[in-house]
Amino acid sequence: MKESRADKKFEERGLFFSDLYGFSNKLTAAEKSKLQQLEKVLQEDIYPLLADGWDKAEFPLDAMKRIFDLHLIDDPALTQGRADKSTSELYRGFRAYTLAKTDPVIGTFYTQNAGLFHECVRLGGSDEQIARLMPGVRSWEHPGAMSMTEPEHGSDIAGGLESTAKREGDTWILNGHKKWIGGGAVVEYLGFFARDVDDNQVKLFYVPRETKGVETFVQPQKGLFRMMPNAEIILKDVKVTEADRAQKINSWKDVAHILRNTRSDVAWLLAGATAGAFEAALKYTREREQFGKPLAKFQLIQEKLAKMAMNCQSTLAIAAKLAEEQEQGIYLEENSSMAKMHNGLKARETSELAREVCGGNGILLKYDVVRFFTDIEAMYTYEGTNEINSLIIGRYYTGTGAFV
Repeated sequence: MKESRADKKFEERGLFFSDLYGFSNKLTAAEKSKLQQLEKVLQEDIYPLLADGWDKAEFPLDAMKRIFDLHLIDDPALTQGRADKSTSELYRGFRAYTLAKTDPVIGTFYTQNAGLFHECVRLGGSDEQIARLMPGVRSWEHPGAMSMTEPEHGSDIAGGLESTAKREGDTWILNGHKKWIGGGAVVEYLGFFARDVDDNQVKLFYVPRETKGVETFVQPQKGLFRMMPNAEIILKDVKVTEADRAQKINSWKDVAHILRNTRSDVAWLLAGATAGAFEAALKYTREREQFGKPLAKFQLIQEKLAKMAMNCQSTLAIAAKLAEEQEQGIYLEENSSMAKMHNGLKARETSELAREVCGGNGILLKYDVVRFFTDIEAMYTYEGTNEINSLIIGRYYTGTGAFV
């Protein structure tokens, strides 16, 4: 039987296999080359560790250093010809996509520093703070983690933030308890959000994790995101100077500016995870035989694969459109919320279908699907639940807030 074009494409699967409409074609040659280097490291050095890491709930931090060494953020070739010397939003998105397509936890861990904390510094810091902190963030020599969520406050953190900051001269005294901080137990800096007891406004502080009074420990016994070293962080009478306070963050409105930017990262991570789940399911159904032929030759299986493939395109399309807008300086809360909400729903549906077409084997780590199935469920909730994002979108269209 003559090999079809689709068969050939499947056998030559690469980074952009699931990009049917060619959104990646707008990447520069340098950007594509860098992402292909990343894909090679992911497949050769990271992928072989994932099943065991998930099973033992252990993050492959030593192996991640091979990714850090690629200089995915600060390679001059990536910014050649760009006046502001920053990487393009499309490249930044496909970087998250590539990581999450191999594993959602790997992608999330990387974007904690390269996305969340990076934006805490870029958008929150003074020129002096950016000059001091950003080189270490971009090189991964001094990474950080955004520390906002608290044990009793997630969706209502804007009004419910309990961590406090008290100024005494040039010194700030910080107290508070944070939870679910991805990588918070292994990074060097914490982007710690606290409420100023004097003016009741939210402030941001760059706190070295080794500072006296800072205690961190990894959240145990998780059923989802098992590899991620989610940290609980307790600050008790921690002293930092005014130089450690993010000079451009003086209210929740300023914080929201950071969240608008970082929510787009999650949309890209979800698009990548969607593609990862689909490709794992496709591989399984092409190789697994039942009733004398591959599962992929059954009509009902193909219908499910078509839905998964469609979700790959729609999640990638909305993420790419968001990147295009942000490249033009358009950062709208309703846009990033819709991208996160849409991609969360489609990723969740895809992971369920992927598990379904793999039958009982779909729960075995050797076939990859179960990693995406469980970890996408965690992604569906973080960085704004489906309900919160729906209320942001609803407020935009109706002009009426319905949060309380």
